[in-house]
Amino acid sequence: MRRPHIRRVAIAVAVTTAATLPGPAFASAPDGPAHAAASASSPVAAARAAAFAHASATGVTRGDTLQAKDVMTDPDGKRHVRFVRTHQGLPVLGGDLVVHLDGRGAYLGVTRAADHVVKPSSVEAELTPEQALRKAEAVAKGDADTARLVVDARDGATALAYQVLVTDSDTTEAGGSSTVVVDARTGRIRSNTPNTDEFISPSLAATLRERGESATPQTGIAAGAGLSGLTGIAAAGRYPATAKGSGASLFAGKVSLTTTRTARTSYVLKDPTRWNTETRDARGQELESFARGKAFTDGDNKWGNGTTSARTTAAVDAQYGITQTLDFYKKTFGRKGIKNNSTGARGMVHFGNKVGNAFWDSYCNCMAYGDGDGRVFKKPLVVLDVTGHELTHGVVDATAALEPTRVDDDGNQYGEAGSLNESLADIFGINVEFAANNPKNPPNYLMGEKLGLAQKFLRRLDHPSLDVLEESIDYWSPAVYDAEVHAGSGVSSHAFYLLAEGSGRKTINGVAYDSPTYDGSRVTGIGRTKATAVFYRALTRYMVSTTDFHDARKATLKAAADMYGANSREYKTVGAAWAAVNVTAANTPAARR
Repeated sequence: MRRPHIRRVAIAVAVTTAATLPGPAFASAPDGPAHAAASASSPVAAARAAAFAHASATGVTRGDTLQAKDVMTDPDGKRHVRFVRTHQGLPVLGGDLVVHLDGRGAYLGVTRAADHVVKPSSVEAELTPEQALRKAEAVAKGDADTARLVVDARDGATALAYQVLVTDSDTTEAGGSSTVVVDARTGRIRSNTPNTDEFISPSLAATLRERGESATPQTGIAAGAGLSGLTGIAAAGRYPATAKGSGASLFAGKVSLTTTRTARTSYVLKDPTRWNTETRDARGQELESFARGKAFTDGDNKWGNGTTSARTTAAVDAQYGITQTLDFYKKTFGRKGIKNNSTGARGMVHFGNKVGNAFWDSYCNCMAYGDGDGRVFKKPLVVLDVTGHELTHGVVDATAALEPTRVDDDGNQYGEAGSLNESLADIFGINVEFAANNPKNPPNYLMGEKLGLAQKFLRRLDHPSLDVLEESIDYWSPAVYDAEVHAGSGVSSHAFYLLAEGSGRKTINGVAYDSPTYDGSRVTGIGRTKATAVFYRALTRYMVSTTDFHDARKATLKAAADMYGANSREYKTVGAAWAAVNVTAANTPAARR
């Protein structure tokens, strides 16, 4: 059902309190414990001043304003300050950069998305906001209510444009929202990008339908499975209170759940020990507002029955998966929530009518799970590695914000930055499985192995091209630049596997792997723990919205050098792993050397 909308026109105005050339002043950084307030001694202020002082390297120019998005602090005191940019008061798409400082606040270097001067020829639009709204509605097939002027610095050029949010878009999964960028001088559509990261791409769904394949996942609880030490009703006391309950899931067996007790015999599926992380019921509606979801409540703190006959069962899987993902990021990296701001994650199950997908929705800032389309996917997509994958898209949004190069009319996404986004989601998604170590969902280097597909998995990291559904790619070539993102993700996923486990045959937890290399070289892995740490550090310190595979190679090498030293075995193995998937310094495209 389409929502009524009121058109609004938003024209950004210059921020006079922030730093602009030629002399830096200071502005406040975004709120939240992960961000530092700007003052003369803060890392944000130091990084901002350094960006302007080293303008030839950082690319900032007269009229630019830098707003801190994130500050990462290393054990040795180094700081990495991530900025988004405005130019003459207009937000700059693709203008993000990370300024690196030593422990004393001195400039070390920069990682930047735009390698050219961000300065449009004019800041006067020839297209009216109303015209931009109509063009955006036409291409995204939905309702547009806001057009704001921006500077589009993506794709190696700079142009004045309108950015338009289109809701109830027929070009997105289940009528979600899309962000359309319209050239403000020519009216050309510069991009139309869904605000959801879908686990099942449109091309994969079409392939499965064409093959007549139906996923048949094994669900339910094994006989005798149970949890010891859990009580359905907590001791009496003041409400709300933290309570320990249990859940009978579809895919993960019986699991423990921390919930909120609101009365003597009343509980809410909300976890106060994880920043009030909560799962709600979308009740078959296509909601992009978590507040409109219905809270799950229960009388004895025992949730679900292991089958879809209980609406709470899918919620058990979702809440379990979300909390396990949060635990992985916190215990492994000290990351406090998806945005590292001590805020809980949110999920909605029973999303839409016959939606065979699950996705992270950046507009809602929540997970959404459909119940299946009844044809290809007949169960809710609430599997653990799917949740870990999709919530990692939220982590990427909060850090590098990797974006596809283009999106076709069917909603399929293309380009190396988008492929890297999908790969990181797979890498950290499988790590959630390893961290959970649930015997009902054994950890492995396969993605989507519990979906019930005929090929027994959706993607695999050791030998990506064994995936015939999405035709994943083992090695880089110039053609990968415009590959569909799930197919292209194989390049960096393969590099990660080689870094972690090495090449050749290996059996882990009963799963046989045989990882090839491009040049026949032999790679000896450094272990999954170290490999994961290298990729996380690279994401949070050295990747930006336009990072491609050759940039990712540099980012992971820098991360390994920081952690283990430039002469270490770990550093050398990072280089060997990328060379084994044909990503080298020598074959870096000329425009990016």
